[in-house]
Amino acid sequence: MCAKHAPRHKVSRRFGVDIYGTGGPSLQRRIAVPPGGLRAKKGKVSDYALQLIEKQKLKALYGIREKQFRRYFDRAQHSGEPTGRALIQLLEQRLDNVIYRLGFARTRLMARQLVSHGHVLVNGKRVTIPSLLVAQGDRIALTAQALQIPDVQAEMEWRHPTVSWLRRDDGNGEVTALPSRDEVDPEINEALVVEFYSR
Repeated sequence: MCAKHAPRHKVSRRFGVDIYGTGGPSLQRRIAVPPGGLRAKKGKVSDYALQLIEKQKLKALYGIREKQFRRYFDRAQHSGEPTGRALIQLLEQRLDNVIYRLGFARTRLMARQLVSHGHVLVNGKRVTIPSLLVAQGDRIALTAQALQIPDVQAEMEWRHPTVSWLRRDDGNGEVTALPSRDEVDPEINEALVVEFYSR
């Protein structure tokens, strides 16, 4: 079963990280227990397996398929910056991630739906492409209709931008800088992803 259709808690448990940002006591009870329970695993995990797992985890975290993920990696590789850091920066600049980071949506999946359904404006223009990469200075806003959605209202009431490079004022947000690696989940090891594609 692919990660897209697998039960969310099982996917998070597989990688040991809250992939979907859903949280909750049920997930917390399960996430520290690896698939198969606490019984010891036989044999040593190979370097290739570790690299593959990290790549799959990063893809699941941002909800990206292999072909698109590879394009991000190739772009990062030719950016002139350290590949791993550039890859994380590109993933963070995705519009669906920005909507999530701004606190408009509880999960990246919810953020992707807001974009796909035409509820997001970038610099005053309606955008329906979740993978659009935002730039410093871009203004992000929700439509008046989106601001009436109870789930959106609930998120905005208790959650604010989770990173310093984004600023929010009610239903409007702004990209004030480029994403910083320091503010991304420390459990992500992008070096392993670089090693995977460098084989």
